[in-house]
Amino acid sequence: MKMKVLVFFVATILVAWQCHAYDMFPLRMNTGYGARTPEVRCASWRLAVEAHNIFGFETIPEECVEATKEYIHGEQYRSDSKTVNQQAYFYARDLEVHPKDTFVFSIDGTVLSNIPYYQKHGYGVEKFNSTLYDEWVNKGNAPALPETLKNYNKLVSLGFKIIFLSGRTLDKQAVTEANLKKAGYHTWEKLILKSVFFFLYTIFSSQLILNVAPNLPGRNSL
Repeated sequence: MKMKVLVFFVATILVAWQCHAYDMFPLRMNTGYGARTPEVRCASWRLAVEAHNIFGFETIPEECVEATKEYIHGEQYRSDSKTVNQQAYFYARDLEVHPKDTFVFSIDGTVLSNIPYYQKHGYGVEKFNSTLYDEWVNKGNAPALPETLKNYNKLVSLGFKIIFLSGRTLDKQAVTEANLKKAGYHTWEKLILKSVFFFLYTIFSSQLILNVAPNLPGRNSL
């Protein structure tokens, strides 16, 4: 019997940022050929990010802060989350569920909302500060994304085993488990976090590449 594993995450969020709120981004121009409103520029930037034509950025454009704020606190963000969760549920509902079938949820920005953190830090216009973010995580007060919580409960009732996956390190296990339960996620099969040693190895490897790569032979030969 073949086990099915379904992976689910919501790619909204402020670090990878989307801002496609209905009437807040009218595709119109000001007077003059080629003139554009900030709303149009923000929508174009968002589209380029979603198409992976812009990547590796550290912050959202400063002129798009208000648009991001409007999107997050308006109806569109909740609607986007609902649509994505519904489609995941519809797919899972039509499967013949077996005892070992598993649904994998990403935690940050999908299961638990990190909006309260970004709300205090410019909605993504400030460079990400891992120390401040860890301090916020350690408070264990991240709320559930309502539509994801609904989907989670439906999937549990269908018989799926739940796995939570996060880039958080293992020292955050206790606070993460407590936060999940506090937010309404009452059961899961496994919580997968990163080893602190893996995290340090990643940083070391990245720094090594930065130091060595400029001196590699042939780097400037093209």
